[in-house]
Parts: sequence; structure tokens; C-alpha cells
Amino acid sequence: MHKVALGSIVFGDPRKLVLIGGPCVIEDEKSTLRLAEKISEVTRTLKIPYVFKASFDKANRSSIRSFRGPGLEKGLVILARVKKEFKLPILTDFHTPEQARPVAEVADILQIPAFLCRQTDLLFAAAATGRIVNVKKGQFLSPWEAKNMIHKLEEVGCKKILLTERGTSFGYNNLVNDFRAIPIMREFGYPVVYDATHSVQIPGGKGTASGGMSEFIPTLARCAVVAGADAIFMEIHEDPAKALSDGPNALALSQLEPLLKKLIVLKKCVGGEG
Repeated sequence: MHKVALGSIVFGDPRKLVLIGGPCVIEDEKSTLRLAEKISEVTRTLKIPYVFKASFDKANRSSIRSFRGPGLEKGLVILARVKKEFKLPILTDFHTPEQARPVAEVADILQIPAFLCRQTDLLFAAAATGRIVNVKKGQFLSPWEAKNMIHKLEEVGCKKILLTERGTSFGYNNLVNDFRAIPIMREFGYPVVYDATHSVQIPGGKGTASGGMSEFIPTLARCAVVAGADAIFMEIHEDPAKALSDGPNALALSQLEPLLKKLIVLKKCVGGEG
């Protein structure tokens, strides 16, 4: 297993779970900073390594009228402020090869969205930045096919790779989680992240928006840790009912601390088996 280090944070430590979390999309500067501060307070209290996540643009929305975010330029300014004020590493996604370099000036981890995980030029652009690359396995792929994404990144010299499992499409508007995917993908030699919030999404379930079953986030997160996940990815919001993107599958901030406490205990229990 290649451990992937980000300062003092280590992905692949068998006894230490990493949290990647934040709002689905940057809604505005004030709320983003407030949420980053509150999540960081929780994680510091629990001594859990934390990477802040938020998107500057949600390019894949059900409706053309859906809120997408502030865009590249304004979004990176806000993420840079989060990074500076709260001393937090940053993860964000990007959608075109041209965005890779400006995003890498702020973000410590560049994320390849699930629907774009097979886009060779995007993978190459992310690898060329020298940053950690987190590839979300497409919901249309088997876990075995994730190996092809790793090969593309390794071909251009990238060894700082994370793979994220986020459920698999079965039938219309439905995702199913096969937890065999976590140990299968870990066998490829890189840490595996589990996306506990997108995994409860019901894509396009509301016609012009996605639905979700957020009540299952804690259950799936616990299962993922027991299955060997090295990190948990969660979209977190102060009031999911008012979120401008992915509210139905977001974790309420009030639920974060009690859930993390349980996940930390589980990670310690299974850590020796990693």
C-alpha cells in the first residue's frame, strides 16, 4: 500500500481515519468560512485529520436552472481564504484540463468527478500539477475497472493517488453500495476514500434535481470503515434542507461529531487488519 502524505495527514495509515468534508458547493463566502471553522473545531477536538472540500462549480446538475457556484476565479479566492485562515488543506474538483493548473495553485488535492473519471486528458492534466489526485470511481464502473485510471496516472509519473468509491448505478435513479469495492480497490496499492453522502443520492430522483436518503449516511459510513476505507468523504451543511446543491444527501453539521466518534472507534478496531 502506497501511503499518500499531505503534510502531517497520511492517507493509508491503518489506525487513522481521515475526513474529507464540506459543502457540496460554495454558496457564498460567509457561509463557507463559517462551516469550515465549525467542522475544523470538531475535528481538532476529536484529533481526526481533516481536509476541507467544496466545489467552485457544479457543472453536472440535473437542471440548467440549478445553482452551480461562484465559478473558478471567485471560488478559488474563497478556498484560498479558508486555507489561510483555518490552516486547512483543500480538495476541490475541476472539469476541464485547462482548469488544472490554476486550481492546483490553491488546492492540495485535485478531484476528478465520477462522470469524468475515464477522461484521459483530465487525468493527465491533474497528474502534471504534482498535487495529490483523487479519482472518484464512476457509478457506471466496476471496482476492477478503477485499475485503468491508476495506470493512466502512473504512466505520467503520478504516485500520489486516492480512489473514491461512491456507489454503483442499478436501475433508474438508484445507487447501490457493494462494499467489496473497498478491499478490491485497495489491492491496487493506493488508499481508498468512501463517499458516504453521494452514495445515498438518488440521481435525478426529483426530475429537475437529485434526491437522497441522508438517514443512511451513518450506516454506510460505518460499513465503509469496517470494510477498510482509509478516509471518509462527506458533504456537510448547517441546514441541508436549505442547501443550494445536494441537500437531500448531505449530513447535517449537528450529526457530524457523534458520527465521527463512532467511526474513530471502528477504525481503531479494524486498523490492525489493514
